[in-house]
Amino acid sequence: MDFVSRGFDLLTNFAAKYRYRTGLGVPMVVRGPCGAGVHGGPFHSQSPEACFTHTPGLKVVFPATAYDAKGLLKAAIRDDDPVLFLEHKFLYRRVRDRIPTEDYIVPLGKAAVRRPGRHLTIVTYGAMLWTALEGAAELAKEGIEAEVLDLRTLLPLDEEAILESVGRTARCLVLHEDTRTGGVGAEVSAILAEKAFERLDAPIVRVTAPDTPVPFSPPLEEAFLPNTRTLIVAARQLAAY
Repeated sequence: MDFVSRGFDLLTNFAAKYRYRTGLGVPMVVRGPCGAGVHGGPFHSQSPEACFTHTPGLKVVFPATAYDAKGLLKAAIRDDDPVLFLEHKFLYRRVRDRIPTEDYIVPLGKAAVRRPGRHLTIVTYGAMLWTALEGAAELAKEGIEAEVLDLRTLLPLDEEAILESVGRTARCLVLHEDTRTGGVGAEVSAILAEKAFERLDAPIVRVTAPDTPVPFSPPLEEAFLPNTRTLIVAARQLAAY
């Protein structure tokens, strides 16, 4: 997916707009690996999802579990419009699930609560789901119960699930590996500011990568990526606000 920009014109100007222009969809799935954490350097570690979530007509999917990877891929293949299907390379051979032998799909555009909580909501997706779950387990030892919401589909976003979860906890932390400016976290923050402002008890917090290319040096890459420690520090501050 680092090189999906080579097809940006065809994806955004043709495939995404074809139904609008002709009434005919482009039932195409573009899938590929992305993400950092494997020391791939700046050209093999990027998270390009935000470049495409601004394009009407596309769907953008980013699973975090093997069950969802299969179910969302089946749903994407059966969709009548183009779907960008991102697979975090760090999760390959690291995440295992029991996969049903019978046919099933995971609907596009539906988030999933991975851990219930009452003090704050962590909104995340992709490989950061596992960071969120690890951080939530540590926070629980301190008496902070964090709800973890896995978006799964980034375009369209499941606004209902976001608003419902934050409506319960009154605090939101958005966690993603992508760089900060203009990322999915900014869109989630805008949705909450517009539609749930009076239900918030604290400012929305974003825990993201900084606005730099992904470093090749392993120590620098580790410093670049959000991790459990940075998540916990931010969650503590949010809970105490």
